[in-house]
Amino acid sequence: MPLTEVYVNIRKSGQYTVLATCDCDLLGKVLKEGKIVFDIKEEFYKGQRVTLEEAIELCRRSSIVNMVGKCIVEKAIKERLVHPEAIIKIKGVPHAQIIKI
Repeated sequence: MPLTEVYVNIRKSGQYTVLATCDCDLLGKVLKEGKIVFDIKEEFYKGQRVTLEEAIELCRRSSIVNMVGKCIVEKAIKERLVHPEAIIKIKGVPHAQIIKI
């Protein structure tokens, strides 16, 4: 069984580490639901392709995390990085943020 991969893009903003991560199949898509338009832009999300385990380790080390996609969000919930009630869904696609201050 192949390992699931996601995109991760790490940026530094002052003292903070900002991680954007998304399921690979979502990159470049636009999710529209009601007044919400969520653009999964390559400029923001596309970086290195890594395994889910590697992405979760990066989530643990980042100050701010923006994640979108069933694979990455479900893994973050399983690893207790995100509470299930903190998830929003846009066109059925889960999205979560982690902010450590």
